[in-house]
Amino acid sequence: MNERSHSLKKIRPQISSAKITDNMSDEERFQNETLRPIIKLQNDLFLFAFQNYIGKRKNAFYELTVQKRLDYIAHAIQKDLKFRNSLKGMVMGQFTIEEYEIYTHNSSALNKRMMNMVIKRIQDQIQFFEKIVLV
Repeated sequence: MNERSHSLKKIRPQISSAKITDNMSDEERFQNETLRPIIKLQNDLFLFAFQNYIGKRKNAFYELTVQKRLDYIAHAIQKDLKFRNSLKGMVMGQFTIEEYEIYTHNSSALNKRMMNMVIKRIQDQIQFFEKIVLV
């Protein structure tokens, strides 16, 4: 393992609930070994990227109900290709060369897993986007 790969893996958080078993699919193994730690590592960046996304769209997000906000998050990541590609780049930039090689063999399925995980992570932290009102 080269220095870059070693450094990238060293800074990733450990996820004790990410189980690896012999009978899991290659995609699930990649998700648990690579995607989950990277997505957790990049959490703050995802939140600020989405906050910026909201601002660029005239803050309409803040006028929505909670359920509509959850839908807005999913729709933004699934349908806005520029934003989606930006988020994918935030994850892929943390891949080692070996992980990138694995990723390229099944990028379509892994992209779907990756984006679903990012959607869920942002939705689970929806309170981050509450506007603070000072009285």
